[in-house]
Amino acid sequence: MLLAQNSKKINDNSQAWTSINTLATIDKHWALIGDFHIRRNAFMHEPGFYFIRTGAAWYCRKDLFVALGYGHMWLATNIRDHYIYAGENRLYQQLQYHARTGRIGFTQRIRNEQRWQQKIVNGQKTGYERFSDRIRYLFSVSIPIFKDVHWPELVIADEVAVQFGREIIYNRFDQNRFFIGIRQKLSQQLSFDFGYLYQYQQKYTPHEVDENQILRLFFYYQPRLRN
Repeated sequence: MLLAQNSKKINDNSQAWTSINTLATIDKHWALIGDFHIRRNAFMHEPGFYFIRTGAAWYCRKDLFVALGYGHMWLATNIRDHYIYAGENRLYQQLQYHARTGRIGFTQRIRNEQRWQQKIVNGQKTGYERFSDRIRYLFSVSIPIFKDVHWPELVIADEVAVQFGREIIYNRFDQNRFFIGIRQKLSQQLSFDFGYLYQYQQKYTPHEVDENQILRLFFYYQPRLRN
């Protein structure tokens, strides 16, 4: 649905997003990262994107680590009821800190991404790429609702992203993501969060934005590869 508001074109979309996010500990300093994401449009009716990410993390201390790695996205574009997938290569670096005050947990993450996105014009791949550098900041808080640790926690998170590059003219502010939901621990190594994600994203054109209403289910797997 396309709406006009204050001279802006607003694309109102419903989506479903699921993923598995792995942080596999090797020893007290090193860990491996591996993610796989699927997002669907029109709730679950149409393809949105597929994304994989891998990398390595080094713990400066127990609550703080730095990481770097590579990701690849396949972004679906609907051209006359036919889907074309534009590839995107990413390099990323991040710093993540987790702390707990009493029973409340806090997570802060800064991620820097270098992105090479395939250009599609008039339904055709052009053979050219758009480069941008994107900086993302995430703040998340988890709040126990019940005294029993087997019950879920309330999770509230917000992430803002800005980007830079020769072709980034109208949308240096890229997007904001706000999430509210629950987090449930299934075992010592496996948990998930489930809830509502609102995404406000500026398009490359100056007066067009996406407002995405997303049902999100993320799984988190954190094994220890060595005792």
